[in-house]
Amino acid sequence: MKQKIGLVAGVTLILAWCLLPVVWIVSLSMKDAAAVTNGSPGFWPGDAFAGFDNYVTVLTEDSYSQFRRAIVNSIGISLIATTLSVILATLAAYAIARLEFKGKKLVLTTALAIAMFPVVSLVSPLFDMWRAIGLYDTWAGLIIPYMSFTLPLAIWTLSAFFREIPWEMEQAAQVDGATSWQAFRRVIVPLAAPGVFTAAILTFFFAWNDFVFGITLTSTETARPIPASLSFFVGADPFNRPASLLSAAAVIATIPIVLIVLLFQRKIVSGLTSGAVKG
Repeated sequence: MKQKIGLVAGVTLILAWCLLPVVWIVSLSMKDAAAVTNGSPGFWPGDAFAGFDNYVTVLTEDSYSQFRRAIVNSIGISLIATTLSVILATLAAYAIARLEFKGKKLVLTTALAIAMFPVVSLVSPLFDMWRAIGLYDTWAGLIIPYMSFTLPLAIWTLSAFFREIPWEMEQAAQVDGATSWQAFRRVIVPLAAPGVFTAAILTFFFAWNDFVFGITLTSTETARPIPASLSFFVGADPFNRPASLLSAAAVIATIPIVLIVLLFQRKIVSGLTSGAVKG
């Protein structure tokens, strides 16, 4: 009985700790500007309660059109980076898992080192390089860095899955008349689907939540993603930023991530744990 009480108390504390920021930002998004300035609660209908007016303002008013453009940018950049990263990581991980060649361990070690490399240290060189070759403030200028940091982790994840798949299954498909490419596409990839899905989720999360590259490698609304766009929210008074509108925009930006986690949480957990038993 004591163990159950302790377990319930521990889970409750963890949930409260994790959900408190979410509840706080949602409550801020429901307040009007005066309530935020005056510190009014605004948790219930009244003068301080704005309801969904802040969401309507952010999504409809012309003064916040940059946020709507940022949503399009984030969706497009994240999906393209995810698709390319998963395709390249799948091919590279299969080669690493199935083929024997000199320097294979060095390739994996280098990939892991790149994944751990600090992002901030690359901002200045990329800024100068992208300005010189014309990739600054473009979708490609963000997709390439996103892929550079997500590919190593995706390769590590997928190579573990491919190593667990019996080699005989691919050979059996080839005996039945399938080519190497057909065996890979119709047998190996479906069996490694949890790993492929995990790699896609990790890549999408990184691209969607990135702020450093988004704020540094863009200068206009052409390619600026959501996290960077939020830093340009300015109200009538430059010294008093619209916290309620910022909160509403942040909630809108968080909704896709929450939906993905809720809908695919089992596959995410399966993908993160299934391929981790073998090195």
